[in-house]
Amino acid sequence: MSQLPPFAPSLAGSAAALPPAPAPVAAAASAPAPSAAPTPATQKRRRTGFWTVRAPISRRAYWVLAVAGLVTPLLMWAALAAWGGMDPTFMPSPLAVLSKTWDWALENNLLEDMGISVYRVVAGFVISAVIALPLGLLIGSFRSVQALLEPLTDLIRYMPAVAFIPLVMLWVGIDEGSKISIIFIGTFFQMVLMVAEDVRRVPAAQVEAAQTMGANRRELIEKVILPSAKPALLDTLRITMGWAWTYLVVAELVAANSGLGYAILRAQRFLQTDTIFAGIIVIGLIGLVTDQLFRWLHRRAFPWLYLK
Repeated sequence: MSQLPPFAPSLAGSAAALPPAPAPVAAAASAPAPSAAPTPATQKRRRTGFWTVRAPISRRAYWVLAVAGLVTPLLMWAALAAWGGMDPTFMPSPLAVLSKTWDWALENNLLEDMGISVYRVVAGFVISAVIALPLGLLIGSFRSVQALLEPLTDLIRYMPAVAFIPLVMLWVGIDEGSKISIIFIGTFFQMVLMVAEDVRRVPAAQVEAAQTMGANRRELIEKVILPSAKPALLDTLRITMGWAWTYLVVAELVAANSGLGYAILRAQRFLQTDTIFAGIIVIGLIGLVTDQLFRWLHRRAFPWLYLK
């Protein structure tokens, strides 16, 4: 009782009249009511909100939004074509483009054009990846290699690939090698820098821990840096694969007589905008399929990154 404040006697008297109760319960009863704590259901609603940063959404909501994102531009395009305010020569309708694609497939060897374009893009991309992955690994791992090669790579990556066409024609000729070389030039230098950045993002604590345990230089790269950087490296390959497709039309400027890019350029000469639209959409669909294959491979290779 000696620890009570001056007004304690009255409280003490009241407390004596009350039935015995645990002190914390009595204090809690006399304290102001706390604000309502968020229930699990409320927390779940907050986490699944569309506008909550990095919050997950349901699978159904994802697919509904994805389909809406793909279909809405098509509907707007159809509405614009049906409006009639634009010449169909410059803005053909989606049905006209679909019909042209069908005719292209039946009469003008669309599959053959797709095959040769896929070959050129994949060949240029694979050559880029085979050289860029080890080079980027060295640049990201050793400061000396970084000082030697990164400024040069940074300089060249700003040079447009189209500007290299005359040199490529002189050095490589006008055969398939020239198309593949343009795609290689367009993707290689960007890929090197992205790979080096992926390697530099490996936590220094992992490297230091391995060094403390006696790992040598080769073990550091093979057993620490490379395994830790693999998910990011696969993402880099996926992104640069998309860039390789964007260089297809440029590559098929070089004395080509087949391919999707060549068909688009030929259609430009004769103002066949429906063929141009068809070629662009086919390239986009192939790129979308490629992108999804990389994403599937990423999920299969690194399933722990997708655990909820």
